[in-house]
Amino acid sequence: MLYASGFLAPDAFVFLEANGQTEILLSDLEVDRGRREAKVGLVHSYSEWEKVVQGRKQKKPSLAKVVAEFLRDRKVKTVQVPGDFPLGLSRELEKAGLSLRPVEGSFFPQRETKSPREVRAVEAALRITEAGLERAREVLKTSAIRRDRGLRWRGQVLTAEILRQEIEVAVVRAGGEARGDTIVASGDAACDPHERGFGPLQAHQLLILDIFPRDARSGYFGDMTRTVVRGRASAEQRRLWETCLKGQEMALKAMKPGGSGKEIHEAIKAFFARSGWPTKVHEGRWQGFFHGTGHGLGLEIHENPRFAATTFQPGQILTVEPGIYIPGLGGVRHEDVVVITPKGRRVLSNFPKELEI
Repeated sequence: MLYASGFLAPDAFVFLEANGQTEILLSDLEVDRGRREAKVGLVHSYSEWEKVVQGRKQKKPSLAKVVAEFLRDRKVKTVQVPGDFPLGLSRELEKAGLSLRPVEGSFFPQRETKSPREVRAVEAALRITEAGLERAREVLKTSAIRRDRGLRWRGQVLTAEILRQEIEVAVVRAGGEARGDTIVASGDAACDPHERGFGPLQAHQLLILDIFPRDARSGYFGDMTRTVVRGRASAEQRRLWETCLKGQEMALKAMKPGGSGKEIHEAIKAFFARSGWPTKVHEGRWQGFFHGTGHGLGLEIHENPRFAATTFQPGQILTVEPGIYIPGLGGVRHEDVVVITPKGRRVLSNFPKELEI
């Protein structure tokens, strides 16, 4: 809806594009702001259309009845809706005489290629992301390493929860929205790519920091991951970290218009296997590289295009985030964001990669 109308609202509203005209129905709480900010042809008050349907009846009409009347007034009988359009609302609209046609795949396929304005919006969101990473680095660097390898910071045990909070406060101060799901995962917990992390942090362990805030001003997301060790990395931890980095560099070098995401993904998996870390199930648990190389990024944290299912074209923005996860040793993931350019790709992330803090 934000993409369609340019209007960011906390509540659901109605958008219609018909006969070259774009219109939205907004609640009275939003209608004045919508008339100032929405990039559509017409902004209507939902309550006014509610009154048209209600007439002299005491009971307020349902959303479906209001929408049906709004469409009938425009002589619209058939509408396209997203594939995940609400089932109950669909049935009510069909009872009102409308024909709904769900669209397979992306409702706005043009979202896959970003305009220069959108690229700048993602870059701004990445600067917010980097503020969170910098705060994580500051906290870890000033933490004290105890004899039992535990970390203390400001007189207390440093936990994943405390570090996550510090990261997300920095994100909010930089203009982002923090949702409480920033990943701060170490040890075997980091071998589950979507584990948020919990409990006391340990020195000399691989620690994955994955931060993906939304810019409160534009609605666009940033997304970056860095893997660090507070203290000293072992030789095997360093080899894992460097191998994963080489895999990411392979992807970055190969990304250009006409390139195949699937071929890049398979090449990275093969490289990791040759390096001694094949993707497999061992003792009932996945290890190696068992997720995608990246994903589209924009108004959603995961949106089209899918990395392994696309042939790259200029304007696409994707994350590049290979990972290797070995229970008993730890997990490593390096993630940056790139935009495909007419001649290759441009990395939008700026934050440095360092193993030891």
